[in-house]
Amino acid sequence: MEELPVPHNIKISNITCDSFKISWEMDSKSKDRITHYFIDLNKKENKNSNKFKHKDVPTKLVAKAVPLPMTVRGHWFLSPRTEYTVAVQTASKQVDGDYVVSEWSEIIEFCTADYSKVHLTQLLEKAEVIAGRMLKFSVFYRNQHKEYFDYIREYHGNAMQPSVKDNSGSHGSPISGKLEGIFFSCSTEFNTGKPPQDSPYGRYRFEIAAEKLFNPNTNLYFGDFYCMYTAYHYVILVIAPVGSPGDEFCKQRLPQLNSKDNKFLTCREEDGMLVYHHAQDVILEVIYTDPVDLSLGTVAEITGHQLMSLSTANAKKDPSCKICNISVGR
Repeated sequence: MEELPVPHNIKISNITCDSFKISWEMDSKSKDRITHYFIDLNKKENKNSNKFKHKDVPTKLVAKAVPLPMTVRGHWFLSPRTEYTVAVQTASKQVDGDYVVSEWSEIIEFCTADYSKVHLTQLLEKAEVIAGRMLKFSVFYRNQHKEYFDYIREYHGNAMQPSVKDNSGSHGSPISGKLEGIFFSCSTEFNTGKPPQDSPYGRYRFEIAAEKLFNPNTNLYFGDFYCMYTAYHYVILVIAPVGSPGDEFCKQRLPQLNSKDNKFLTCREEDGMLVYHHAQDVILEVIYTDPVDLSLGTVAEITGHQLMSLSTANAKKDPSCKICNISVGR
């Protein structure tokens, strides 16, 4: 009996955060005997992988021989933005139920994609459920160390510059490690209506009137929804001046919100003035995508504490939380 053809020239296409298509070439000899494909998919090993994992245990999918390319979805719990290795062999099921198999193909590597707008809209809808009532506010603020503001004045002509967002939040977020912006807060204390005096990010605070950053000349986007093994949740929003590079980036990747009517952050005109509200029951992290000159606001020392435990720098999302996770990869 001739050996089964070995798959070669494997191609991966149509990659999403939780699916992909796979195809390959094979010799025509004995091709008609093929009844199944075996596909071995594994997360690419890295330095932090479990060194005691049994290397001989395959993560194997047995699939009926269908016309190629074949869509792989739901067979594994694929994670977004994750590197995988894949290899294939052809198989022929025998009368006794056993399989005759070919040699394994070469191993190839690929990386799954970020969340799409569809997935982000699912996250958005989950965030809307717990956003709570809206509270009025009037300023955005940014806490940093004194040295940060000194550096901005001396080396950046007084203008805070956008920087690449870290990897905090959902693993599949398309803004992590890609979107450039400046982080601001807008949360207020319920009893005073003013920003809290404590901060995890430094004792010096830049405050700027809300209309300087968020107005009819800006667009608002939903970026992420996550928690860090805590009871409270974070929502990341992006404010981008219309037509700016940040606006173009977000338009392609993020759900756009109606600035006048959404559950998180609104800007409405009342009696000829812009009035602002933020959601009470989530912590908003607002990214502004353009430089901001310090002369547009004020810098002053806060009277409260520096609460490092509340920092979200590179914070990992709790993958088990039922409130802020969707049914695709984490």
